[in-house]
Amino acid sequence: MTRQQLFQRVTEYFSETMPQASTELNYTSPFSLLVAVILSAQCTDKRVNTITPALMQAFPNAQSMANADISEIFELIKTCSYPNSKAQHLQQMAAMLCTNYGGDVPTTFDELIKLPGVGRKTANVMISVAFGQQAIAVDTHVFRVSARIGLTVDAKTPFEAEQQLTQGFSKQNWSRAHHWLILHGRYVCKALKPQCNKCGLADVCKDAQH
Repeated sequence: MTRQQLFQRVTEYFSETMPQASTELNYTSPFSLLVAVILSAQCTDKRVNTITPALMQAFPNAQSMANADISEIFELIKTCSYPNSKAQHLQQMAAMLCTNYGGDVPTTFDELIKLPGVGRKTANVMISVAFGQQAIAVDTHVFRVSARIGLTVDAKTPFEAEQQLTQGFSKQNWSRAHHWLILHGRYVCKALKPQCNKCGLADVCKDAQH
């Protein structure tokens, strides 16, 4: 099977099994999604969803978060991973939104990537989920699953994986593919105990435990 055929097979499989794949983060606005995605680094969506309601009630917009003491933000997010640095990033991100964008979240990748706490993954999630443009964000699940299946070959960094995935999947499916691979990695192709017996791609997966 060629890699092009593999991408086609993966697309057909997930189109059938996960036609409505989308983020599991809860959000009500681009700003609340940006906050949630920053918090989600090295942290589960489930944990983030328990943190964001009180956080967004206390600081519902960029102005209120920009004006907050970092210690106040820390207190509300201390149960997530790396709360010290994330509290700082959230406050600085909100301040930059107020200074440069009138409190609104910018809609382009190049502007998003300049915000404190925002890397390629977060910017691509925002482009895809908040603004409805096609993008593939590579997190640990996407990186692991795409390598295991053989969608990526010898990708050393998330950026290299992103390049291979955007070349392999048709552009109209980029955003869906991002969620397909995340959800597959979260519930089937787990890091420590992949459930190959439950996977409909085991017959074409290079790492499947046959």
